[in-house]
Formats: sequence, C-alpha cells, structure tokens
Amino acid sequence: MQQFIDNYDFTGKKAIVRVDFNVPLNENFEITDDTRIRRAMPTLKKVLEKGGAVIIMSHLGRPKKVDPKFSLKHIVGRVSECLGVPVQFADDCQKADAQAAALKPGEALLLENLRYYAEEEGKPRGLAEDASDEEKKAAKAAVKASQKEFVKKLASYADCYINDAFGTAHRAHGSTALIADYFPNDKMFGYLMEGEIKAVDNVLKNGQHPITAIIGGSKVSSKLAVLENLVTKVDNLIIGGGMGYTFIKAEGGKIGTSLHEDELIPDAQKIMAIAKERGVNLSLSVETLVANDFSNDAETKLVPSHEIPDGWEGMDAGPKSLEKWREIILSSKTILWNGPVGVFEMPNFAKGTLQIAEDLAEATRNGAYTLVGGGDSVAAVTQMGYADKVSYVSTGGGAMLEAIEGKELPGVAAIRG
Repeated sequence: MQQFIDNYDFTGKKAIVRVDFNVPLNENFEITDDTRIRRAMPTLKKVLEKGGAVIIMSHLGRPKKVDPKFSLKHIVGRVSECLGVPVQFADDCQKADAQAAALKPGEALLLENLRYYAEEEGKPRGLAEDASDEEKKAAKAAVKASQKEFVKKLASYADCYINDAFGTAHRAHGSTALIADYFPNDKMFGYLMEGEIKAVDNVLKNGQHPITAIIGGSKVSSKLAVLENLVTKVDNLIIGGGMGYTFIKAEGGKIGTSLHEDELIPDAQKIMAIAKERGVNLSLSVETLVANDFSNDAETKLVPSHEIPDGWEGMDAGPKSLEKWREIILSSKTILWNGPVGVFEMPNFAKGTLQIAEDLAEATRNGAYTLVGGGDSVAAVTQMGYADKVSYVSTGGGAMLEAIEGKELPGVAAIRG
C-alpha cells in the first residue's frame, strides 16, 4: 500500500531514502553543480522535521569496483550544509548496521556508493570477453541470487522506504525497485518523484488541448519510441534539431551533409502518415541556418530546409521556422519540450534553442503548462536562465524519455504496486 510523505508519521522512525546524488565532480573532487542535492532536500528535511531519521543512499558514476574517485564521501560536506545537520557517513553500504541502529530522530546517515556492488544493478562484472553463454548465464544467476541479500540488508536499516530518485526510476535496480517489497505498507514517493510523475501526467494524461510536443536533438533513433507515442496524444508535433533532417529527406528534400539516418526514413514516413491520419500538425523546419563546416566559426547562410546545398550542413533553425513554431507554441495550452533545435553548444547556432526557451517562458506567463524534459533541453534552459520561467524542469534524462514513451517505470511501479 502506497503511503504519502505528507500524511506519514515519521516519529521515532528511520526512513531509508533513495536519492540521485550523481553530481558532477572536478579533478579536485569538488561539486560543480549541486542541483540534484538541493532538489532532494525538501523530502529529507520533511522526515527530520516530523521526528524521523534519514538513511540516504545513492550511486555516483559508473564504477565497476570500489574506486575512491567515485566515493560519496566527497559530497558529505555539501549534503550536511544543505540539510542543516551534520551527516554521518558509512563507508560500506552493506556494513552500516551499527550506525543505522544508533541513529536518533533528527540525525542523518549517508551510505557509500551503492554501485560499488554488482548486486545494485543486478549485472555480473569481470567476465572474460570470450566467456561462453553458459558462463554468462551462471554469473548472472549468481548476481541475482546475491542481490536478494544485498537488498535485504539495505531494508534492514529502516522502518520505511522513500524513493526520490526519478533519474534512476527507469532502472529495475536493487535500491530503486526491489527494496520496496520489504515495505509493503510503508513505501512512498518523495516530493521530487511526486513532482516528476505529476509533470508527465499533466502532459500525457491530463493535458489541456491544444497539446504541443517539441522534440529535438541529434538522432531519430534515440527518440523513435517517444515520437511514436506522442503522435497519438498531441495536437502539434514540432520536430527540430538534427533529427529533423531525416524527416525532411523522407519528404524528398535535399539536406546536403546534414545529420540524418537513412535506415530510419521508413519510420519517419510512418510517423508522418500517422500524424496525417489523426489530424496532428507535424511541423518541420522550413528555413535552416547552414554551415560549410561543423564549427562555430564556419561560413553560414540561410536556405530553405528542403534545399540545403551539397557540402553544407544544417546547424540551427532559421527565423521563418522559429516564427512558425512560435505561433504554434503561443496558441497551445500544454507544451512538452525535449531536445534542442540546433547545435546550442556553439554560440553562433544557439539562437533557435534560445528562441524556443523564450517562447515557452511567454506561453507559461500566458497560462500554458510547460514541461522541459530530459538532457540537453534542460541544460539549455538552465544555461540560458529560463529554468524558473517554465512550469516544470525534469531532473531525469533517460527516465523522462521512457515516461514520455508511455512506459511504466520500475521505480514508480514498485511504489504503486
């Protein structure tokens, strides 16, 4: 039975909380962006305020063994500052029995990196490249068997479980999905998870029409399932960025040396056919800023998107494209944006992505619900100063993409189930 953090009585209880503290560190192990830590604070503080203690667990990076550079000890100081109490540290997530037992209400303990153990992900490590199928099967079975003990140990530290790590909710890992079984009546989402789930539902399930999805980025292959799901749910589907050239070529356009995937032209044509059949306005770029080299200082010119000359490459959406998309955005009540519409990392090709961010901010001011979800588009709105001018900015890249695909995320299902 799912509980809710606002209604749960944490008095005298220990809550084990899965957070996503996978923050970037520089060569001196200093945090360069603490957003993920700060976003988890409302949940952690709520437990402490209501008379509980917190045991915090997370991963950092992708270590294949115990590696000091991936130790969560590097972030203890910052977590303590943000939480407002000294955070204790357990240097092995599987040997924290005494520290967990000694925790008093109002205290916090951070466990060492969960991914020091293969059991967290449930995948064998260290297999020889020439391992036989039988050896692979045996190794996988061994990890799965020991995974139960790994999860059982984590669960033994606490009275209740909170998942507040949307960034890993699409993974069926020990700490994100399996541990919830040990707390059938005492499991809940944290505030961040709850917010992410509501944001997706606000677009895909409860969105006010007209609903518009803006999907950009480099490759169709990485977002094919997203496009296939959205084309059945939205009124307008704007496709920009590098992936747009596959669609333009599928319409018979000339795209020069622009990024595209020939093998996905049939899929692009299928999506366009579904859009036409359902009356969805599928909008591609009509004007493109092209360059003669993939460089910020390359020579550029504006050309029709279906007539890019040989030797030239599409780098950003042109003014006519942006004006067309602006009209669509400002006439929408619900808008999802995932992926930039140009090579925004290069200043000379960031104008299109900046314009989309500005248009979303204006639409939000006018009362539209706007969700920026996943990866580069989040980086774009953050860098450009628009993160607080849209309705919601998602913290989960892969998890957000899978949610937009319409998949049920293991970390969500474990709490709801």
